[in-house]
Amino acid sequence: MIKYLSKRLIQTIPIFIGISILVFILVNSQPGDPYSNMIDPNVTPEIKEQMLKKVGYYDPLPIKYVKWASRAVIGDFGYSITYKEPVKEVINSRIPNTIILALSALFLSTLLAIPIGIVSSVRRNSIFDYSMTILAFIGLSIPAFFFGMLLIKTFSVDLNITPISGMTTFGKNYLGINHVMDVINHMILPTIVLALINTASLMRYTRSSMIEIIKLDYIRTAKAKGVSSLSITFKHALKNALIPIITILSFQLPSLLSGALLTETIFVWPGIGRLNYEAVLNRDYPLIMGIVMIFAVMTLIINLIADLLYAIVDPRIKY
Repeated sequence: MIKYLSKRLIQTIPIFIGISILVFILVNSQPGDPYSNMIDPNVTPEIKEQMLKKVGYYDPLPIKYVKWASRAVIGDFGYSITYKEPVKEVINSRIPNTIILALSALFLSTLLAIPIGIVSSVRRNSIFDYSMTILAFIGLSIPAFFFGMLLIKTFSVDLNITPISGMTTFGKNYLGINHVMDVINHMILPTIVLALINTASLMRYTRSSMIEIIKLDYIRTAKAKGVSSLSITFKHALKNALIPIITILSFQLPSLLSGALLTETIFVWPGIGRLNYEAVLNRDYPLIMGIVMIFAVMTLIINLIADLLYAIVDPRIKY
């Protein structure tokens, strides 16, 4: 197992380097001067040129990359042009909020999708299966912003059950358990919106994977031997259907982290998705590169965890 994981870890190093080079080139190839907002407009052109030379704006692209990469290795992504703070501190102030929201959405979608997918596969072509299929297609078709606005209109405006936006109640400095409950109350609607599409897709993949396994000969043999349906479904079929399910989950978590932009914008959730959007609008290159590289690291870590789960579920993989 250690040899298998070490090999997978080594394989991620060139991938990470390639991602960093590609991101750096794309961001720094944009036209214009991103530092113009930092410099006093009353400064003379000569002093402005001196300042740009000092920060390395006119350095060749390879030199810029080497300087940036050497700092990024130790977690120094430079200073945010917009926030006038170290990029690491700006990201650290926002990323926990997105992680909380993404994990909650992933937990909710998994809790709903896998049991529904299992039941649909066992009772395929039944009324339940057809109903869940229709709901899955509806979930895949509804835009996140429309569903979010619909939930706000229904539960926040009409019924006044949940807050409209934000992460905490404005003007209320709750402490302890009251603060936790206030955050949970604000998380309900964005979590539902973020989990919608993932629930639909995960349910369909679970159903398809289970149906393929149920058709195999060893499942028929187990049925012929009188093994209970519950044991066949969970002990034999589900265990062997976990590989594609783990794959989909490993794809969904990075997409939840990076794709929370619309949800965070609709509900004014102070997360990394909204921060990335603001960084692009303000041409905050250090912040953009810092966010993208953090997401790249998290994606590679999630893929490593998925590889570990593959080896646990199916020991043949590590050989």
